[in-house]
Amino acid sequence: MPSFAQWGNELYTGRRSYNIVGRRNLWYGIGITIFVVSVLLLLVRGLNPGIEFRGGSEYRVSGVEQTAEAPAVDAVEDVLGTGQVPRVSVIGDDTVRVQTERLDDEQTDELRTALADAYDVDPAAVTSSFVGATWGQDVTSKSLRALVIFLVLVGVGLALFFRNWEMAVAALVALLHDVVVTVGVYALIGFEVTPATVIGFLTILGYSLYDTVVVFDKVRENTRHVLTGSRRTLAEAANLAVNQTLVRSINTSVVALLPVGSILFIGAFLLGAGTLKDISLALFIGLIVGTYSSIFLATPLWVHLRSRDPEVREQALRVRARRSSEARQGTGAAATAGSTATAGSTATAGSATAPGGTATAVLDRPDREGADGEAATTVPVQDADGAPAAGRPGTGGPRQPGGGQRAQPRRNRRGRR
Repeated sequence: MPSFAQWGNELYTGRRSYNIVGRRNLWYGIGITIFVVSVLLLLVRGLNPGIEFRGGSEYRVSGVEQTAEAPAVDAVEDVLGTGQVPRVSVIGDDTVRVQTERLDDEQTDELRTALADAYDVDPAAVTSSFVGATWGQDVTSKSLRALVIFLVLVGVGLALFFRNWEMAVAALVALLHDVVVTVGVYALIGFEVTPATVIGFLTILGYSLYDTVVVFDKVRENTRHVLTGSRRTLAEAANLAVNQTLVRSINTSVVALLPVGSILFIGAFLLGAGTLKDISLALFIGLIVGTYSSIFLATPLWVHLRSRDPEVREQALRVRARRSSEARQGTGAAATAGSTATAGSTATAGSATAPGGTATAVLDRPDREGADGEAATTVPVQDADGAPAAGRPGTGGPRQPGGGQRAQPRRNRRGRR
């Protein structure tokens, strides 16, 4: 089994190749399926927005001995009634966070005292804060605006850099796929979406864009003069570029996922830091999805868009015509070689070998009349292996022009010549 380095070298040189571009319909199907499922999850389940987006009151109880959620739920029900369902989460080893709807000052003081009694801590250990709905809406609108501006600038930048609008469109489609799928995973699992999560989304878009640009740069290098030749098609040259950058994409993703996974584990399970968890989770999901889209979606989609160009179609026809011509020439050469070999074996089988390796006579054609009217036949001299024996020692007879030997008349049964 080849090593990873040898595998990568074979991919780069073309000795090993995976038909990624040629099977683009399969990748389209997978990508569209995941995209549609993500959209359905967003419509059915929806996201779990943080308090920064929806507004409300937040309480943090520090120094607790037990981090169970039941005491907080009971305290909220005692103060606000059963219609209020709080969001309770544990931060670290000794802190409980409780989020409710907006409360007035009196309710805020009552709930603070109830939480202190429920967890048996001093009321000073319970802190409260309030986030208005107006501020939450402002954060939401600014986040969406930043995302749209980012995508527009990316499209313009790619079109100017590659001087190719098809690459810009393919990259934007891959970025949109990454955003929707990552958000769909959040909707599926139910993770809270905070401003830190939005920052993580923008970060993964940058990574996905970087990976796509690296692949496209190699594609541009391989396809720069491909339309003027007939050695390989545009799709084949692009597929070679994807294979050549496959190892780099895998290595970059693994190197990026290791620290992000460590931060996610430490932030979510050991430290309980909400900001670290929100950013690292978005990065972890986005890195995986971005790697998939840059390899299996961006380049195949670019080839699909470019294949509509008449020049690309004509070049593909020239490549097919050249390969068909070479195949016919190869078939003709093989048939000629087979016929020659058959004729040689037949001639060898038809000759009779004389004792002692002397020349053997075989009937050829009539040359002149004999004494009694019988046709005297000429016999070209051949050796045992079917080669002419003229001029060889012991064969006798004068040489004729052209390298042959004069035929000897055969005696008839009466002994006359």
